[in-house]
Amino acid sequence: MRDDIRRNMPLFSMGIVTKLTELTPRQVRYYEQQGLIKPARSKGKQRLFSFNDVDRLLHIKSLMEKGINIAGVKEVLSGREPETLSRSAPRPEKAERPNLSDADLHKLLKRQLSELSARPNQSHLIRGELSRFFH
Repeated sequence: MRDDIRRNMPLFSMGIVTKLTELTPRQVRYYEQQGLIKPARSKGKQRLFSFNDVDRLLHIKSLMEKGINIAGVKEVLSGREPETLSRSAPRPEKAERPNLSDADLHKLLKRQLSELSARPNQSHLIRGELSRFFH
C-alpha cells in the first residue's frame, strides 16, 4: 500500500485525536466548521480522522499558539502568507527556543523581575501585581 493512501485512511475517532493533539472536541469541530479540516464520516456519522488530518490539526494548533487568528491560519494553509506577517519585519528562519522546565522558567522570570525592581521607575512591578506569584 502506498504511503499517501495510508496517510489518508480515516482511522482515528474524536477521542483519539483529542489525546494526540491536546485540542478539545469543540476546537476540532470549530476547525471543521471553518473548513480547515474535512474528516471522513462512518455510517453512524462519527468523525474519523486520518494521519494527515492529525498533522493538519497540529499545524493549526501551532499557528494559533503563535498568535495567528483563524483568518491568518486559513491564508497560511492555502499557501498564502497572512498580510500582517508579510508587512512585518523579516523573521529569522528558525529561532531556537531553549527547552526550559517550569521551575527553570519560574527562576528565570523571578531573576528578570528582580533586575527590573532595581530600576526606580519599575519597582512597582515586584511589590505590586506580580509579587503574588513569587513567594
